Parts: sequence; structure tokens; C-alpha cells
Amino acid sequence: MSHRAPSIAPSTTSSRTLRRHHRGSRSHTGGSTYRPQNEFPNFAQTGDVEIVIAAEGQERRYILHRLILSQCSGFFEASTSEEWSRQNGAGLGRIGEDGADDLPVHTGSSRVSSAQKAGDGRIRWRYELDWQDDEDIPMLVRKPLQPPSLFGSSSSHSPQPPPPPPSKPTSFLRNMTHNFSNTTVQTASSYHPQLPSHSSTQPVTTADSETLQDYDNLLRIFYNHPPTLHPSNIAEAYIQCKTLLQLADMYDALPIIGPRIDHHLLQFQGRLWKQIAKYPPSYLKLGYLARSKVIFAEALVHVVGSWPSGRGQLVRGGVAPQVLEVVEDKVDELAERRMLVEARLFRITLTTTKGDRVTPQNAYVDWLALSLFRSWLIDNIGGVPTIIPSSANSGSGNQTPSAANSSSSTLYRKMGQAGSAYLAHDECKKFLRLSRPEDHGRETLKRFERKLDEIKAMAREAVRPLMKHNLELDAGGGGLGYLTCTKVEEEDYPWD
Repeated sequence: MSHRAPSIAPSTTSSRTLRRHHRGSRSHTGGSTYRPQNEFPNFAQTGDVEIVIAAEGQERRYILHRLILSQCSGFFEASTSEEWSRQNGAGLGRIGEDGADDLPVHTGSSRVSSAQKAGDGRIRWRYELDWQDDEDIPMLVRKPLQPPSLFGSSSSHSPQPPPPPPSKPTSFLRNMTHNFSNTTVQTASSYHPQLPSHSSTQPVTTADSETLQDYDNLLRIFYNHPPTLHPSNIAEAYIQCKTLLQLADMYDALPIIGPRIDHHLLQFQGRLWKQIAKYPPSYLKLGYLARSKVIFAEALVHVVGSWPSGRGQLVRGGVAPQVLEVVEDKVDELAERRMLVEARLFRITLTTTKGDRVTPQNAYVDWLALSLFRSWLIDNIGGVPTIIPSSANSGSGNQTPSAANSSSSTLYRKMGQAGSAYLAHDECKKFLRLSRPEDHGRETLKRFERKLDEIKAMAREAVRPLMKHNLELDAGGGGLGYLTCTKVEEEDYPWD
């Protein structure tokens, strides 16, 4: 058996050596807590962009990749470009180990300064959050890299501030912030991601702390990590999603952030539809920024149906002109549809067995039934329409009646129902006695009501286009007080 010893011992020794070497290679960070060295948010081995976000004594530091950031954000794509660097006099980390030579930093370089390194990574771009203007949303600005000191430590930042990075104006976003805050339900506390979502003792966080979380969510989504958004409180989730979309708009990253927001909010289902019904202008803007067809369409139906009640809020909130254009087009379409329906209602008539239109001479009782319906229609609809649009002359928004008249909406719903929703038995009986007191027998009343039922059936068919319910909200439109028949087509979404 001795011949087996040489073959077993080396194998055992080798495997143990490999295991010890593997265990030893995992503890370069020091301390008792193991921290991955090349994972989000600290890609110390491969990252080339440093982002520092500090507020109220808190600081979050990220070592990320220019390639991913520029693919997700137009801001990073522009501000890390060589053209932008040349125009603004910003070097791309051209500082050698001795602080004197002009060695470009790249993957194959063997000489990298301590100022350019974070762990084993090679930093070529550095950004910090700028809090100089209290009225503006804090924005990342590019900073020059820190030259190393004689002892290898980083010196202070250059006192000369860099030029402002290329970004969109923030005045529009500030207006949106105020408008969104004024139109959403106010909550007593903010969601804290370190506490369970069901905790009833969640601490109130400041706006600056929330900014840290907003930026963290932005960068997490860039790396395909789920954002920290409230999973059960839709009011809190809405506020978080709104501010996250504002950041995405600032950094030209809406196509990346929008789908995440859409996915998170749609999980609320029924509660989401109810919130949209309460705050349709706010959700219309959110749906537009998130590129959410479902949220945008749901809010648009509410806004158009209740128009012009939401116009002021949309205008004050600085809604995109193309969104307002879609709303106004849909308002005109709905007004035109209402006018067509009303014209059809006033054209309702009865005929005799010979096909002649009823008159007091050939069918007096039938004519009375038609007269009662038309009189009721004029009293409730506000008069006979004087302009009947045609296919050749449509969309005349200044000629059509208001598309947001709650009393008219109630009227249409009454006519859309069968039975005695309007002009019931007692009204018929009273009218017939007043109009023909010498003949108000049972047979006359039955004929009168039978003819009125025929008229109601024609009216029900005439208003059918207005009775469509194009909402996800399971309310049938009955309790909303306005029409919900607006149909949102693919070409109505105001984004590319």
C-alpha cells in the first residue's frame, strides 16, 4: 500500500493550499465585514467614473462605468465626451504617478496616479452634487481630478469651479415639483428603505436625505437593479416616482427610468385607477414622463371628460405643449361627438303605418308623446343645437358646446338606460291630462306610454357612442359626473 502515499499526499496538499489561497484572496478590504470590490455601487476594479453625493453629513460614493452611464443618460454621454472636455478645458485624468508627466489613463496603462485610483479602478471622471442654488434641484457637476500630494494622499479640489455641465433647464422641473406636491395627498411620513415597508414608526426624512435616495434609485436602475420605492403606499410611491422621473428628465434618461416607474405603479392596479381619478392632471404628466401608455391613457380620459377643470393645473404645472395639444384635440373630438348625438336626438320622430311623419292631424297621441320628449330634451340639454358638424367641417372647437358639462353627462346616462329613468308613468299621466283633459282614459295612456317607449329606445341608440367606458377604473363612469368615452389611439401618445 505504500505505493499509494505519493499519489494521495500531493493531491490533498494541493487542494488544501488552493482552498487557503482562495480564502485569503477574499479579505483585501480589511475588517470583519466582507464587501464586494467590483459590484454596484463600487466597481473598484473596473470603474472609471466617481460620483459623490453628499447631503446633511451623509455621503454616498459610487465608482461606476462611463460606458453604462453614457448609454443610459444623455447627460453623461455629453459630459464625458472628449469634445466637451476640450471645450471646457477639463483633462481626462492625465496625471502621472509623480504628478508631472502627461500620461493618458487607459486600461493598458501601467502608471496610474493615486488621485486617479479608487481601490484598483482607474478614475477618469469625477462628479459631485452641487447645492449652491437653494432654489434649483441639486445637479451633478463635473469636477477636476485631484492631483496627488507628496505623501500619496489627495489634495483639496481645485478652487476654480468647472463650467456647468450640459443639461436641461430646471425651471420647468421646479414648477412641476410644486404642482405635483400641491395636487397629491400629503403624507405625514416618508418611506425609509432601511425599515420594513409595513412599519408604523417610519422616521420623517428631510428633502436632502430624500435626494440621496432619489439619486441612488437613478443609478441603481442604470445598473438594472430594482429601485427602492414604497411597495404598498401608493401615495408615497407616487411622490418617489415623480421625483425620480424629474431626475431622469434632468439627465436625459427617461427611456431608461420610465419603464421601471411604469412597472412599479401598475402593480397597484385598482388603487392606482382610483388615484388617477382623484388627480388626473398629475398622473397625466407622470404618465407622459414615464412613457406609460396605460397611465397616460387613463388620466387623459379623465382630463378630457372633466375639461376644462384641469386646464389651469396643467398650464401652471408647465406641462409639455404636445401634451396640452393632445388634450385639446380630444376635447374638440368629444364636443363634436356630443353635438352629433344631440342633433340625432332632435331628429327622432315617429311615423304612421303608412310611413308618414306623425302630426296632430294623423296621430295626435303619438305627436303628443314626441312633443313631450322634445320639450324635456330642450329643457335638460340646454337648447336645440344650432351647428351640426359634418365630415368636411369638423373639429371646430370654438363652435361646439362644452365637452365637460356634468348635467349633460347625467342626461345622456339617463337616456342610455331602459325603463323609467326619465319621463316615468306619473309624468306621462300628468302631461296627458293637461294636454287633453277630455280624453285621458286608460287606453289612451297606454298608447301614449307605448309610443314614448319607442322614442326612448331610439334615444338610447343615439347616445350609445357616449356611453362607452374607456377606463380601467371599475366604476362604469356613473359616479364620475362626466363622460368617459374618449378613446386613446396609438397616434395620440405624444412621445417618440
